[in-house]
This record gives sequence, structure tokens and C-alpha cells, in this order.
Amino acid sequence: MNKQDVEKALTQALEGKGKRKFTQSVDVIFNFKGIDTSKPENRLNLDVSLPKGRGKDVPVVVFGEQAVALEGGKAGAKVVDTAGITKMAQDKKGVKKLAKEAEFIAAPNMMILVGKNLGQALGAHNRMPRPIVGNVAEAVRMAKSRVRLASRGKYLPTVQCAIGIESMSVPDLEENFEAVLEKVRGKVGEACIDKVYVKLSMGPVVRVGGPATNSQ
Repeated sequence: MNKQDVEKALTQALEGKGKRKFTQSVDVIFNFKGIDTSKPENRLNLDVSLPKGRGKDVPVVVFGEQAVALEGGKAGAKVVDTAGITKMAQDKKGVKKLAKEAEFIAAPNMMILVGKNLGQALGAHNRMPRPIVGNVAEAVRMAKSRVRLASRGKYLPTVQCAIGIESMSVPDLEENFEAVLEKVRGKVGEACIDKVYVKLSMGPVVRVGGPATNSQ
């Protein structure tokens, strides 16, 4: 596929967005071939920082204390300390709701505590925190632009993630698309990528380099 194919598919997907009472996300879907996803080493679990961002403000939760907590708060994140982790664990509905909306990062020394108390709730949504390495403010910024691609269900040969929202420009969405594609290529190789689609939340899928379709 080339840049023109990607731009054409994105334009076609956006043209069919219609009028909704909410802002739709723009997703990319990869179908694979020749990959045995029953083997753990072949399953995808990738983080991608979108160069043009996700098009919306994403809440970030920082698990940390002292300097990490201070810097995380300055960067606009919600800070949760040791006592806060215990409190969160008692609010299962609240954690479940937050896991659908937020990204999570943690000071390395907090990872075990988070896993012990919140691992089941966050893991179910593929939202286990990433350890903070280096500058806290930069870690918060990266988390806001991060998307994840992970093998799901019975490890079907397909993955999907958002690359932005419908109000973003085609060039910005295309740049985000390329960032995700590069990451996937690095994991599975070009030959194992069978078909690639883009779609809006409520729109039909559009094959990159092919005609629109209403199924994968």
C-alpha cells in the first residue's frame, strides 16, 4: 500500500461519517495471514505513540509518591499514592469506568503494588500501567498520545486501534496511520499483513487499496 491508498481510504471513510451525537473515532484494522496466534510469541501487544495525538484529551493516572506525584500533578495527571491504590481497589465500578477512559503510568517501585491491588481490573481492559522511565512530564505526554494493539479473544488474526477522531485532518490521520503500520510491520513483517482497513466508530469499513465493504 502507498500513501495515496491510505489518504483515499481515510477520505472515503470520513465522507460517510454522517451526523452523530458524539465524536467518532477513526480506527485502523489489520488482518494477518500465516501467523500462528496460538503461540504467545506471535501475539501482538504493542504501544504506539501517535505523532499527531489522539485528537482528544486523554486522562492520565500516575501511580507515585513524592517527586513523581509532584511532577505528575504539575503535568495535569491524576495522582494516586499508596493509600489511594488501596482505596481504588475497593471501588470496582469506579476502576472499571476509569479503565475505559484513561491511560496509566507508574513509578517503577509502585508496579508490584498496583498489580496486586488493581491488576485484575486494569488487565481486563489492557490498561496495566507502563513504568515511568525518565522525565515524568514526558511520560504523561506520551501516555496521552498512546494507543495499544493487542491480540484479543481466542487470538484471532486481527487487531484494531484508534488513530484519531473524525475532526482531524486526513494528513494528520495518515501520519498516525503510518506510525501504527510501522510498528505492526516491525512485529509481524510485511508479508504477514493480509488486509488493512480504516473505519469510523459507526461507519462501514474501507479497505486500504481496495473498495469499501461492510464486513471484514
